[in-house]
Amino acid sequence: MKKMSIQKLAMAGMFTALAVVTSTFSIPIGASKCFPIQHMVNVLCAVYLGPGYGVMVAFATSLIRNLAGTGTFLAFPGSMAGALLCGLIFHYTKNYIATYLGEIVGTGVIGGMLAFPVATLVMGREAALFTYVLPFFVSTVGGTLIAAILVTALNRTKVLAR
Repeated sequence: MKKMSIQKLAMAGMFTALAVVTSTFSIPIGASKCFPIQHMVNVLCAVYLGPGYGVMVAFATSLIRNLAGTGTFLAFPGSMAGALLCGLIFHYTKNYIATYLGEIVGTGVIGGMLAFPVATLVMGREAALFTYVLPFFVSTVGGTLIAAILVTALNRTKVLAR
């Protein structure tokens, strides 16, 4: 295995651990538990690891949170859609602002709409198509702002440049 792959895998594990440990900090809105730290982790994974690792970290975090009882099934579509979109945007453009907007649109709009079938079919909740868009949007804006501050600080100090 290449050295870079091992480093990325270790960093993905640390991001997953960070997201799981901080999962007690969530804001309950309806059937969802909005978790801004997940969105921060999504952006950090997009910038430093790539879209594949971002989706894997989002999936692993959602799975562990559900097993631990600190998350809901709605964590899967929200976090994974945002991780994929912002990861792909950063991979192809290297534009930070577009990446942040990708996380907001991916989780807030696309993930919020993907939560509808999960809520109705899997969780047995009555919901409209756009029920989770606003709560997911609010959560992802907060987490993305935290990520933007961290990415700016990490890039200025060249901590992760090595």
